Amino acid sequence: MKNYIPNQHGAWAMLILPFLFGVAASQGQFIHIPLFICWLLIYLFSFPLLQGVKTRKFKRYEKPLKLYGILLLPFVAYLVIAVPALLRFVLPLIPLFAVNLYYAKTKNERALINDISAILAFCLIIYPVFYVGHGENWRTVNELFLLAVLYFVGTALYVKTVIRERKNIRFYYGSVLYHLLVAGIGLFVFPSLLVPLLLLLLRAAILPRTGITAKRTGILEIGFSAMLYVSVLVFYF
Repeated sequence: MKNYIPNQHGAWAMLILPFLFGVAASQGQFIHIPLFICWLLIYLFSFPLLQGVKTRKFKRYEKPLKLYGILLLPFVAYLVIAVPALLRFVLPLIPLFAVNLYYAKTKNERALINDISAILAFCLIIYPVFYVGHGENWRTVNELFLLAVLYFVGTALYVKTVIRERKNIRFYYGSVLYHLLVAGIGLFVFPSLLVPLLLLLLRAAILPRTGITAKRTGILEIGFSAMLYVSVLVFYF
C-alpha cells in the first residue's frame, strides 16, 4: 500500500483544513462533495507521479497512477461541466506543481522552497471552494488563505526543528522568530485568534527541546490543526 497511500502525514491536514476554511467562509453546497473527492484524488494521483519522477521507476507506480487517474476523470468532467469557471483556479497550481516536480527530480523534496510551494498549492483550494459555495466576502477568504499559509509554513519550520534540523540552533531560533512575527501579524489581522497563535508560538519554542518523536509530532499536529479550525469557527466569524 505504500505506493498508493502518501506517507507524508502533515499533508493530510494541508489537504483538509484550507478546504474547510473555504466552506466556512461561504455556504455548504452539494458540489463541495464532488469537489473534495476530486481534490483528494488529485493529491493521491500526484503522490505516485512525484515518486515516479524521483525514482525514475514509473513501472512501480503504474497501477496507482492508473487507478487514481481513472477515478479522477469523471469527477473532473462533472465539475468542469457544472462550473466551467473552476478551470481558472487551476492556472496558479501549474507553476507551483512544476516546482514540486523539479525538487522530486533532483531528489530534494525536503527543501523549504519545495515545502512552501506545496503549501501554497494546498491553500489555494480555499478559493474554488469559496466560489462554488457562493461566498461573498472576499476579504474574509483572503484573510483565511493568509492564515492557512502562515500556519503551515510555521508548521514546516517547526517540524524541521524536531526532525532534520533538530541540532541546528539557528534554525530553531528562526522558527521561533517566525512564529513570533505571525503572532504579531495576528494582533492586527486576526485579533480574535491571538490565543491559538500564541499557543503555536509556544509549540515552536518548547516542544523541539523536549526530544519529542516524529510520530508524536504528527499526532499533535492533527490536534493543532483542529484547534485552529475550531478557533476560526468560534472566534473569527
